[in-house]
Amino acid sequence: MRPIVVTGAGGQLGQEFQKLSSKYSFRFEFLGRKDFDITSVTSRQIIDTLHPAAVINCAAYTAVDKAEEEKALAMRVNAIAVQQLGRVCEALDIPIIHFSSDYVYHNSLRRPLEETDPTRPKGVYARSKLKGEKLLLKSHSYPLVFRVSWLYSTFGHNFPKTMLRLGADRTELTVVKDQIGAPTYAEDLADAVLKILDKHLGDQTFKNIHGVYNFSNTGVTNWAGIADRVMKTAGLPCKITPIRSIEYPTAAPRPRYSKMSLAKFKKIFEIPLQPWEDRLDDCIRTLLNES
Repeated sequence: MRPIVVTGAGGQLGQEFQKLSSKYSFRFEFLGRKDFDITSVTSRQIIDTLHPAAVINCAAYTAVDKAEEEKALAMRVNAIAVQQLGRVCEALDIPIIHFSSDYVYHNSLRRPLEETDPTRPKGVYARSKLKGEKLLLKSHSYPLVFRVSWLYSTFGHNFPKTMLRLGADRTELTVVKDQIGAPTYAEDLADAVLKILDKHLGDQTFKNIHGVYNFSNTGVTNWAGIADRVMKTAGLPCKITPIRSIEYPTAAPRPRYSKMSLAKFKKIFEIPLQPWEDRLDDCIRTLLNES
């Protein structure tokens, strides 16, 4: 059986794929940064040798603010290397699944954003993610690209885990209230991708579902709302005081509104999506049980 290759296997999304792998009948090849440098010329040789049934690319440069100083590296990882990986998969005629960001929109629309809406990324990270999308769509005939917002997991570093840690030591935290969107539990994203592969891999229907899709949990909130939910679920007395973005300046600009429409994903894949509140609760309870 040819493997499903998962790059960036050491990241929070990659680790979710590893955790869920036993639920599916695929054979997996998990490649972390030491095994697979997506920017290296040897990456093509590795994929050629493995000759996988599909590639799930979780490798990414995700340091949003640091990208302002490391523009070349962010572009190399999030754009140029993605193009190269797309070309390899195209040559082998195998599917590639890639993950982008809600940051690519950054427009002035104040309603759930659709995949066809204008993209006006601000900041190096956002521009690198959009460039990666465009280069992949040119280098591969039928890629699947998921634009994901506010990703978190029980693995790695992310906002809910930071709030949980800080909330255990402090009585009050100030958190931004005027950035609107929806968090994404990485476990749900990984499970949705594997469900899609389970249904479509190996037949021509995969080529009929290619394109760009928004993905997140359902509902809408802000960062202060997420932080408050973390404290309540964990039973921590830490008070969350909402502030404006202007009071918490960052090197890279953040979209004020990036709640994405999920209508296209729901229509094409018919995979139920769960409310962000329920899934955040599940994640926090898992972290508390593990501690």
